[in-house]
Amino acid sequence: MQLSEFTNRLDDELRTGAYADLDASANGLQVESESETVDHVAFAVDAATATVEAAVDAGADVLVTHHGVVWGGMERLTGEHYRRIAPLVRNDVALYVSHLPLDGHQELGNAAGVGDVLGLRRRRPFGEVGTETIGQRGLTSDPLSVAEVRDRLDDLPGAVTETQVLDFGPEAVEDVAIVTGGGADWLDEAVDAGVDAFVTGEGKQKVYHKARETSVNVFLAGHYATETFGVRALQDRADEWELETTFLDHPTGL
Repeated sequence: MQLSEFTNRLDDELRTGAYADLDASANGLQVESESETVDHVAFAVDAATATVEAAVDAGADVLVTHHGVVWGGMERLTGEHYRRIAPLVRNDVALYVSHLPLDGHQELGNAAGVGDVLGLRRRRPFGEVGTETIGQRGLTSDPLSVAEVRDRLDDLPGAVTETQVLDFGPEAVEDVAIVTGGGADWLDEAVDAGVDAFVTGEGKQKVYHKARETSVNVFLAGHYATETFGVRALQDRADEWELETTFLDHPTGL
């Protein structure tokens, strides 16, 4: 497959352009390669030195990640920027990134994956960012206890620590809102929506008091663990396109 066809397919599927003015990440192709052909694609949550080197070792032509290397512009190619990008250029490996578009996709996205784990139905977009959304809201098939929700989240792929729970809401959880990763700022929207529980990756100090004062359960299931779903779903797409694929799992414990 041509590199241009590969990136165009992803851009179309993920509606990359819709998030162009909403996301600090430069979504789409962040690092080009000289080769025009894609046979092997590696997937990872983060474009870090460890995953870049692993993609090179795997013989990948393209590395697809959720978190890239360009956030709001890059003034100098030094330090960590150089250490991450240099191996890609030296080994002719392209880098494709999808941040908020991959959070917001209602079938392939990270929140959709967490929703699958919780068995949510009657789902709809949640977590407004301008005119787009980056999360999902839905109802459990049957009421779940706080402990049952926590146990399901503890089994997320990439989870290496227990889910932290602020159990200030109802014991029977039915209505759940999800914004993965660092989604604590969307707790206000969850409270306004009247949900029983809000699931995200990591919290902030203010989340404790907000949850306690508004009687909402908050589940902090890990930034990495809540954001493996999107890139794994893209890997499935690439498998359907008959490309060789590799998933590079590098949990952070955070």
